[in-house]
Formats: sequence, C-alpha cells, structure tokens
Amino acid sequence: MGHSTTASGSPASATAPDSASGTTAKAPRNTAKAPGTAAKAVGSTAKAPRPTAKASGSTAKAPPTTGHAKKPRQAPKGVSSTGSRTSGSGHAERVFLVQTAFAELGGSAHGPGEIAEFTGLDDSVVYRILQSGIYQRIFERVDRGLYRLRTSAAQLAFTALDHRLDGAQTVLRDLREATDGGLAFLYMVAPFSGAQRQCVDMAVGDSDLAELGMTPRDVLSVTRSLRTGASGRTILAYLPEVLQQRVLAEPVPEQAGPGVYRDNDALVASLAEVRDLGHALGYEECMAGWNSCAAPIMWDGSIMGAVLLLKLKSVMPVAPESVIEATKEAAAVLSRYGAARPSADQA
Repeated sequence: MGHSTTASGSPASATAPDSASGTTAKAPRNTAKAPGTAAKAVGSTAKAPRPTAKASGSTAKAPPTTGHAKKPRQAPKGVSSTGSRTSGSGHAERVFLVQTAFAELGGSAHGPGEIAEFTGLDDSVVYRILQSGIYQRIFERVDRGLYRLRTSAAQLAFTALDHRLDGAQTVLRDLREATDGGLAFLYMVAPFSGAQRQCVDMAVGDSDLAELGMTPRDVLSVTRSLRTGASGRTILAYLPEVLQQRVLAEPVPEQAGPGVYRDNDALVASLAEVRDLGHALGYEECMAGWNSCAAPIMWDGSIMGAVLLLKLKSVMPVAPESVIEATKEAAAVLSRYGAARPSADQA
C-alpha cells in the first residue's frame, strides 16, 4: 500500500520533491519521464507526482476538505420543511409566523415568550419583530410585556374580502329554487363582535320575515349566537378550541327555540358530527316551528361563515337528502369564491 505501481507492476520512480525539507528537485535535461510523473522543462520546478494506478476494484476519492459544514436552519413550528422555497426569506417567514400566532392563540394580548413557544422562534427574534411591528403600525403594546394586533390589521382583512361575495345573491336564489321555496341565508363570522355570526344576505322571495314569526330581536340576539341554530353550530365546529370554549361559557339566549342545545357536552358532541358529515341539521333551535340545514363556507382552510336553509317544521319535519345536498353545494360554491387562486408560478 506504500507504493504506487505502474501498469507493468514495477514500482514507480520516487522522484517527488521533499516538501518537508524545503528543497526543490529539478529534472535533468533530456531524461525520460518517470512513470506516473510529469517532468517539466529544464529550469522549472517539478511537483510531486500523483499516483496514476488505482487499486484493483477500488475508487479513489478526493480527500475531505477542511472547515465546518453549515448547519441547516430548522423550520419553526407550523412551517413545512418539505419542498423547495422559490421566493421570500427566512425573516419574512418569521414575521408572518408572529402575525399568525395572534390569530391562532386567541385572546386579547400575548407576550413574546408565549408567541415564541407557539411558533418555535427564539424569544429575542420575536421581541425584535414585535418592536419593529409597533413602528410599522402592525402591533401595539397594551401592557408591560403584552402585545396585540392593531386595528389596521382589520383593514387588511376588509380589503381581502372586497368583492369576494359579489355572486352570493345568485347562489342563494338558486338554493331557494332547488329546495322548493326554502328560505336561504348567508351567515358570516361577525368582524366586530368576537365569536358570533351575522346575517349578510338572504333570498326569501316575497316573504315577510315578520309574518313568518321572525322578529328583529330574533335576528339580533338569538341568531347571532353560535350556540344556537344549524348555522351557528356549523361555524362553531370549525373555530379554534380557545374560541369554542368562550362560546360554551356563554348563556343560552332566552328567546332560543325548544330544540336548542342547553347541555355543553351534547353541544360539543354535535360539533364533531358536523365536522364528520360536513353539514348540520337544526330542529327548532332558533325559533319554534322552524327546521334548518347548514353547511360551512371555508376560505383557505379557515371557517368564514355558513349557508343556511330554513323551512317550516310542518313542511320539512326532517331534512331530505335533496335539501342537504343543495345546501352543501351552495356552500361549496361560495367557498370557491373566497379561496386563493393559484399564482402564475404555481400554475
């Protein structure tokens, strides 16, 4: 193993310079090149020969380079480590993680330590992002060590929602026709009242809601609670647990119908059923004499609202499959309205 051999099997000439001693050997004039070495012209400096013959069956590898290998950055919690990143930066990702943490954690304010634990980021990184966000009017400090999103974040949400539901009225009218005159409503998560819902559109034909027994009090108190009605429970089923607990702690509206869930354990069990089936059925939950069916409107994986189909109990004692499917289809259409479109790069 100590000598390199030529193709004939004889030892190669050892004419390498002694680099340790600092001397340099010069090649004589008109001498033949030693096997496995490259002799240079007279007066040139000869370098150490490189062995040319490889051991039988082996592959010669270059020696490892010196230095330390760069350790890859581990992705924080909630960030996928698979796939290649085509744009953006690590800093931008961390900023978005901190913003998202406020929405996912719920509550009014959070400290850097709590956000760091949730995102997997370092405390000092979170603190610097929060401080920078204060000057950029994204965050605000409400107490010593506690921060929250500024109301300017709501303006971003309103801008994102602009024109998303322009075709909602057509969808509701189609649902009303498909269900033989059912009353179709569109409920969205209320932007200013926490974990509640708000009716933003309806298709009821020539019906007078007052003549149908729906008073303004019903609309403003009973139907805005997520504890009551098929649409309320549909929205509640997809909210984060911290918001679900907040709703469960609320009292049942006094004007609720006889079918409302008053037991929290039964209500929680109904939420699991909603997620399993993709719809909810309500039997006199909001008002006596009215049954309902509702399906969720999901935008980019988040619950935004629900489509509700309402009919008199005398006409619809039990929701038929045709009503359930029509309601789910209407919700699916509105879900597609709000879903993000793939970019040109993704396409």
